[in-house]
Amino acid sequence: MPTLACHVCGRVVETSRALESLSADERRCPRCGSTLDIERRAGDRRQGERRNNPTNDPGPPGGIERRGADRRHGPRRREAGTSGGG
Repeated sequence: MPTLACHVCGRVVETSRALESLSADERRCPRCGSTLDIERRAGDRRQGERRNNPTNDPGPPGGIERRGADRRHGPRRREAGTSGGG
């Protein structure tokens, strides 16, 4: 059973026939009237594991800090204690 989706309002419609065999009126969204397309998110698109850890070290990397310094390098944008509301 194909799943169709409206890219305007987000409605998902399940049909018993293929999109090509539907008439022009049946290809319209019942909510907003826009054309329906095949649902892109229907299947699991992931092909493999995103992260693959070694079997002998399954946890996060140990002792490695990616950030070497603090994030702020310059002075603050406004002085402490002042409100920015104006």
